[in-house]
Amino acid sequence: MSFSSEIKKELNKTSSLSNKNLVKFELLGYLISGNIDLNNTKKEIKFSTESDYNINRFSKLLSNLDINHDIDVVGKNFVIKLKVKKVENLIEVINDKIYINKEILNENLKEEERKALIKGSFMGGGSVNNPENTYHLEIIFQTIENLKLIEEMLNTFDIKVKDIELKNKYSIYIKDGEEISKFLALIGAGKAVMKFEEIRITKEMRGKVNRLVNCETANLNKTINASIEQISAIKKLKESKKFNKLNDNLKEIANLRLENPDMSLVELGKLLKEPLGKSGVNYRLKKIIEIANDIK
Repeated sequence: MSFSSEIKKELNKTSSLSNKNLVKFELLGYLISGNIDLNNTKKEIKFSTESDYNINRFSKLLSNLDINHDIDVVGKNFVIKLKVKKVENLIEVINDKIYINKEILNENLKEEERKALIKGSFMGGGSVNNPENTYHLEIIFQTIENLKLIEEMLNTFDIKVKDIELKNKYSIYIKDGEEISKFLALIGAGKAVMKFEEIRITKEMRGKVNRLVNCETANLNKTINASIEQISAIKKLKESKKFNKLNDNLKEIANLRLENPDMSLVELGKLLKEPLGKSGVNYRLKKIIEIANDIK
């Protein structure tokens, strides 16, 4: 089962239908979503989905409001059909598109009504990618006006979305993990939020570990490359018989480097007769390289 299907299954099972007013707003969310088709000739509304949980939810909403409807199976899709006149007190039809009745929108919508409308639009036309792969939540609408309505409502809950037009349908989307989590919490998908956050935290921790390993690898490579340059300079001095002309401090650090090619500067400094810090050891080794570079 996809992550989207799990969310819609949860919402179908856990969302109460006791408040008919909230049922009305959730139904309106479905009706403005992108999976609704309007046949003006037959004066008929059709909703299609592959999710049995989703079709079951939509049917429950209609039945709760005593709205007659038919359910069919067409290929892999479940299809609900209902007459426009059955919901004409809730919607307006303009240019073969469905809009929410302005009288309903002119009301001062309460927080729970806005949440129900948003939830219905997600159930009707929304999806969420498997968070183990990528963060992407999307809701498709029939019109830009319906999209903007939901976008503005989401902004009232401090959830930021982006929008795009796709082949005569309009989509809002979220790609930020934290914002998706906030959205799922808003529509009441508590179990989905927990699963999403678990996956998100695991991914972020894995990312931090990978960055740390890469950083440590880079530092190790840097240490190894520096050690190779230092050892090469020391061997050059020995081969040219210039090594014995070095002062005792440079000879001491040079011999320690030859004996300990993988050791860090800090560790080398601790082995000196008179211990030095990193910068002191680095200075002496750089001096050796400079002397070696002067040999022609």
